[in-house]
Amino acid sequence: MSSERDSETTLDEDSRPNDEVMPYSDDETEDEPEPRQPGAEPGQSQSHGRAEESREPGKKDCSWQVKANDRRFYDQPAFKRTIFLCFKKSKYADNAIKTYKYNPITFLPLNLFEQFKRAANFYFLVLLILQSIPQISTLAWYTTLVPLLFVLGITAVKDLVDDIARHRMDNEVNNRTCDVIKDGRFKTTKWKDIQVGDVIRLKKNTFIPADILLLSSSEPNSLCYVETAELDGETNLKFKMALEVTHRQLQEESALADFDGLVECEEPNNRLDKFTGTLFWRNSSYSLDADKILLRGCKIRNTDFCHGMVVFAGADTKIMRNSGKTRFKRTKIDSLMNYMVYTIIVVLILLSAGLAIGHTYWEQQVGNCSWYLYDAEDFSPPYRGFLNFWGYIIVLNTMVPISLYVSVEVIRFGQSYFINWDLQMYYAEKDTAAKARTTTLNEQLGQIQYIFSDKTGTLTQNIMTFKKCCINGQRYGDSRDRAGQLQSHPEQVDFSWNVYADGKFLFYDHYLIEQIKSGKEPEIHKFFFLLAICHTVMADTSDGQLNYQAASPDEGALVTAARNLGYVFLSRTQNTITLSEMGAHRTYEVLAILDFNSDRKRMSVIVREAGGNIRLYCKGADTVIYERLHPSNPKREATEEALDVFANETLRTLCLCYRDISQDEFDVWNKKFVEASLATSNRDEALDKVYEEIEKDLILLGATAIEDKLQDGVPETISRLSKADIKIWVLTGDKKETAENIGFSCELLTEETAICYGEDTSALLQTRLENQRNSAGSSPHSSLRMNEPFFQGSKDRALIITGSWLNEILLEKKKKKKKLKLKFPRTAEEKEKQAEKRRRAEAYKEQQQKNFVDLACECRAVICCRVTPKQKAMVVELVQKYKKAVTLAIGDGANDVNMIKTAHIGVGISGQEGMQAVMSSDYSFGQFRYLQRLLLVHGRWSYIRMCKFLRYFFYKNFAFTLVHIWYSFFNGFSAQTAYEDWFITLYNVLYSSLPVLLVGLLDQDVSDKLSLRFPRLYILGQRDLLFNYKKFFLSLLHGAVTSLIIFFIPYGAYMKSMGQDGEAPADYQSFAVTAASSLIFVVNFQIGLDTSYWTFVNAFSVFGSIALYFGITFDFHSAGIHVLFPSGFQFTGTAPNALRQPYLWLTMILSIAICLLPVVAQRFLAMTIWPSESDKIQRNRRKYLLEEQQWRRRPSAFRRGLSARRSAYAFSHQRGYADLIASGRSIRKRRAPLDAVLGTAPGTGDARQTS
Repeated sequence: MSSERDSETTLDEDSRPNDEVMPYSDDETEDEPEPRQPGAEPGQSQSHGRAEESREPGKKDCSWQVKANDRRFYDQPAFKRTIFLCFKKSKYADNAIKTYKYNPITFLPLNLFEQFKRAANFYFLVLLILQSIPQISTLAWYTTLVPLLFVLGITAVKDLVDDIARHRMDNEVNNRTCDVIKDGRFKTTKWKDIQVGDVIRLKKNTFIPADILLLSSSEPNSLCYVETAELDGETNLKFKMALEVTHRQLQEESALADFDGLVECEEPNNRLDKFTGTLFWRNSSYSLDADKILLRGCKIRNTDFCHGMVVFAGADTKIMRNSGKTRFKRTKIDSLMNYMVYTIIVVLILLSAGLAIGHTYWEQQVGNCSWYLYDAEDFSPPYRGFLNFWGYIIVLNTMVPISLYVSVEVIRFGQSYFINWDLQMYYAEKDTAAKARTTTLNEQLGQIQYIFSDKTGTLTQNIMTFKKCCINGQRYGDSRDRAGQLQSHPEQVDFSWNVYADGKFLFYDHYLIEQIKSGKEPEIHKFFFLLAICHTVMADTSDGQLNYQAASPDEGALVTAARNLGYVFLSRTQNTITLSEMGAHRTYEVLAILDFNSDRKRMSVIVREAGGNIRLYCKGADTVIYERLHPSNPKREATEEALDVFANETLRTLCLCYRDISQDEFDVWNKKFVEASLATSNRDEALDKVYEEIEKDLILLGATAIEDKLQDGVPETISRLSKADIKIWVLTGDKKETAENIGFSCELLTEETAICYGEDTSALLQTRLENQRNSAGSSPHSSLRMNEPFFQGSKDRALIITGSWLNEILLEKKKKKKKLKLKFPRTAEEKEKQAEKRRRAEAYKEQQQKNFVDLACECRAVICCRVTPKQKAMVVELVQKYKKAVTLAIGDGANDVNMIKTAHIGVGISGQEGMQAVMSSDYSFGQFRYLQRLLLVHGRWSYIRMCKFLRYFFYKNFAFTLVHIWYSFFNGFSAQTAYEDWFITLYNVLYSSLPVLLVGLLDQDVSDKLSLRFPRLYILGQRDLLFNYKKFFLSLLHGAVTSLIIFFIPYGAYMKSMGQDGEAPADYQSFAVTAASSLIFVVNFQIGLDTSYWTFVNAFSVFGSIALYFGITFDFHSAGIHVLFPSGFQFTGTAPNALRQPYLWLTMILSIAICLLPVVAQRFLAMTIWPSESDKIQRNRRKYLLEEQQWRRRPSAFRRGLSARRSAYAFSHQRGYADLIASGRSIRKRRAPLDAVLGTAPGTGDARQTS
C-alpha cells in the first residue's frame, strides 16, 4: 500500500517540473501531438509514397481535412454530424460569431420562458389563475395582473436593450471585410461569409479573421510578422513563415485560385502553442507546425500583404476555444433572496393552512348556527375551509413581493449607469470610460475576498524603459549635471545632437552624456557598442524613420537606449551589421550569433572588428554571467553592489561582458559550431554544448537596469485593497523572475516577505498528505482534516509557484500516451479493485488540492507564473470550491478570458492588448488603479444600498400584509381583506416604491473619499453582515410588530367611539382608510429614518408618496368614478368623510409615534453607545476631509546582498531571430508593390547591403 501511495505522489528527478517552461496547453484532446521526426524539417518535401506510409498511423490524430478552394468538398456525408434526430449539420463551423440570445421571432417566447423560471414570477402566474376562479377569489384579478405585467415589461425591456447591444457588437465583428478567392478572383467578403478552405488575402494592420495556413507574403521567404496581443498579451512582434514550396509557387492570383492542396491536421482545440498537420499537394507531402499558422485575433504587422488558407473558422478557432464556457453569474444576495422567497412561501402556506383550519372551526361553531350568514351554498365546513385556504393564499400573496425583483433590477440598472458616468474612472489618454457590461452583479462588487490579476498589461504597461546602468563599477542614470553633481530638480537630456534619437526616450544623467562625448572612457564605448551589436533586433525604415522589430520588449529598450546615446544600429545582412558610432558609420562582420534560450539565459555575438581582431560580446542574467567570468575581474564587487541597488529599486538587471578570441581558437570552435548546426538529432543540445566552450573567461563591462513600467497607481491600489482584507493573487504566463520582480515593484512583496517556492510547497503538502493518510487509517474514504496551519508564527509570507509545479502539486499532470493493450478486467473482483483504485486516487487528488488552497490562503500574496489560460481558471475555481469565497478576476488579453468567465466577477482592461478580455468581462475600464474605486466606492455603496433596500422591502411588505391576519380573528377567518382592493394593488407600485428605490440608488453612509481613505469599511460586505437570515427575521419581526400597532390602535380607538357630528366612523371602510393611512405614514417615515444621505429628491419622494396616496385615495373615493365604474370603486365618500374627523388623525398620530419612537431611541443608543466604524467616520467627517492627504508610497529600507531577487533578463519567451538572420531569409530585397504581385510578375532587384 505504501509503495502504491509513494508512486502516486513522489517526484522523480527526471520529471522534476521546469520553472521556465509553460506547461502543455489544455483541451479535451487528451494526448499531445507526436513530435516530428528529427530529420523532417518543416517545409521539407517527401515523396508521395512515404507520405502515404506516414499517413496511416496519424490518421486518428489528424482527422480534420481541409481542401483549398472547394466548398463542395465539405458536403460529403463523412463531414456531417447529427444534431437532432435525423437532422444533420456540417462539423465545420462557419465564421460568424454569435453572442446574442434572441432574434425577433424568439424574443417574446424565450424571454417569457426565462422570466417564468424565476420562482416569484411563476408563483404570481399561478396566483393570477387562482384569482380567476370565483369560488376562491377574494381579490380582484387586476390586483395581481397590473404589477405582474409591470414587472415582466420592465425586465423584458432591459433584456432587449442588452441583447441589441450584443447584436451590434457581433455585427461589428462579423461585417469586417477581407479579400477571398471566388470565381478565380479576389473579391471583398465579409468575415461571416468566410468558410473553411477559402484562400484569403490580408493587408498590413488588419486582424486575422480565422485560423489560417500561411501560403505566401510580400516579405522575403514569405515571412509574416504578427502581433499576438489578443492571445497572450505580448505586444512584441513574432514571425511566421510559409512553406518554401507555397512561397515559390503561390504568389500570383491565378496560382492561388488554382491551388487545390489538402490539409490533414488535428481536430480544433485550444492549444495556442501547438499545431500538427500535413499538406498534401501535387503528389508530395509537407509537414506543418504552429510556425506556419496565423491565429484569429492576431494582427498583421510590418507585412504589406499575405495569403492564407482557412483551416479553422468561427467557434473552432483557437481563440474561441480558449474563451471557456459562458457561465450564468448570480450574486450571493440573489441566491439568499431566492431562499428567503422560498421561506416566505412556506410561511405563507402554513399561515393560510392555520387560518383555513380556523375558518373550518368557526363555521362549525358559529357559521352554521347563524341564519343571517347563509349564502345559498350548502358546502360543508371542511370544504369551506379548503376554499378559504386558497382565498388566504391570494389575500396574503403580498408577503411574496412581486415588485421585489423589478425593483432590484431598476436599482442595479441605475448603479451600472453611475459606474459608467464616473469621471474619476475615465482614462483620458485612451478615451476609455468605465463600463458596467452587466447590470446583475453590482452589489457583489462589495463582497470580494480574492482578486486574481494578470500581470502583463494589467499591472504593467508592457513598456520597457532603460533607466540606469553600471559601467566599469561606476553607476549612471541618476539626475546629475555635466559635472556629475546630483540635481534637486531633474532636467531632461537634450538629444538634438543625435539625428537618430527617439523622441520618446527620457534620460536625466547629463554626466553620462558628457563622458560618452569625451571618448575618454574606452569601457563606456565598449558598453554601448555591445548594446548596439549584441542582439537579434531587425531594423526597418519607413517614412524616413528608423523602426526596430524586437523579439522581446526588453531587447528593444536596450537597443533604443544605445541608439539615443550615440550608438545606433542601422541595418544588418546575413553576416554583417552596420552601426552609427557617434555619427561615424561602420560595418562589422558577424561571424556567429549564439542565441538566447530559457536554459542559457544569455546571448552572444562573435564579431570581426575593423583591425581584424575577433571579439565575443555577451549579455545575460547575472547568475549565469558571474559563473563564466575570468578570475581577475577587478570591478566584479562594485558591479555586484550596483546590481543590488538596481534590484532594490525593482529594476530588471542584466550583465554585459566581452572576450577577445584568437583566430586559431575561433577556427577550431567554428568547425564544431558548423557540425552542431547541421546535426539532425538533438541539435539544440549540441549547440548549447558548443556555446559553452567559447563563453568563458569573460571580462565584465557592467550592468543595465530596465524598468518594466507599472501602470500609474498600482502599488497604492494594491495597498488599499490589502487593507480592505482582499487577498491578491497574480496569475501570469510570464517568467518566474519577471513576475517576482513585478511583485516587489507593486509592493505585493516586500523585503520582509518570506517567499515559498514550488519545491517548498510540494514538500509541505507531501508531509501534510502523509500525516492525513496516517491519521485516516486504512479507510480510503476518510479525509481527516488537519487544522493546524502550515506556517508557524506571524511572519509575512508569499507563495510563488510555476505552472509546471502547479500541475505536479495538484496532480493534474498528463500521463504519457501508452500503447494500447487489450487487457480488460475479467472478474467482478478485478472491476471492484479498479474502481476502488480510481476512487482512492480521486480522493487523494481532492485532498491535495484542498491542502494547496489552505496553504496558499495562509500567504499574504500568491504569484503563479508560466501558467496556461486553463490553469488560471482552475486556480480561481479551486478557491471558489474550497473557500466558498467571492472572487474577482482582472485581465486584458485573450489568455485571461477563461479566468474572467470563471470568477464571480470578471473585469477587463481595455488598453494595449485589444478587446477580447473586455468583451467577455462584466466590467471594464482603462487602468488597474480604477479597481479600488470600483470595489471600495461603487461596490461598497451598491452592497449597502441593496441590503438596506431588501431589509426595508421585506419590512414594509410584512407590515402591510400581516394586518390581514389580525383582521381574520374578527371576521371569522373568512379571507376578507383589511384594505380596499385598489390600495392593495397600488401599495407596492406607487405608494411605497419611490423612496426605497431612491435609497437603493443614492444612499451612502460615507463619501467616496472617506470610503477610499478607510478601506476597512469594506469588510462588512465580505462577512455578509448587512443582509443575512438574522437580518431577514428581524425585518419580519419588525414588520409583524408594526402591523399589530397599525391594526389594534385604530381597532381600539373605533370601539364605542362617536364622531363630533354624531356620525359613527366605526364602519369597516373607515377603519380600512385609517389603517392604510397610518401604514403609509409609518413606512415612508421609516425609510426617512433609514436614509443616511439626504437630498432634495429623497425628501420629495417621501412626502410626495404620502401626497400621492391621499390624492389617488380621494379620487378613487369620489362619486364621479363610482358612477363610471360602480363594481370597481365601492368606497364612495369614505376618505372625505373619515379624514375630516380630528379623532382619526389623533389615532393615526398615536399609531405612527408608537411605531417610530422605539426605532429612533434604538438608533440613538446604538450610535452613542455601540457606534459602527462608519458612524465614527461620519461623526468626524469634516476633520478627516480637512486632513485628506495623498497616499504616499512607503520607502523600503535599502539592503545589500539581494541578488536572489534580481530579475533575469526576459529576452523573450521563445528563441530570438538569430536563426532567421543567420539563414538570410529575413534580408529584404526590393519590395514589389501589391499591384505588381496581383498582375505582372514582380521585378527583381539587387539585395540592399551596406558595406
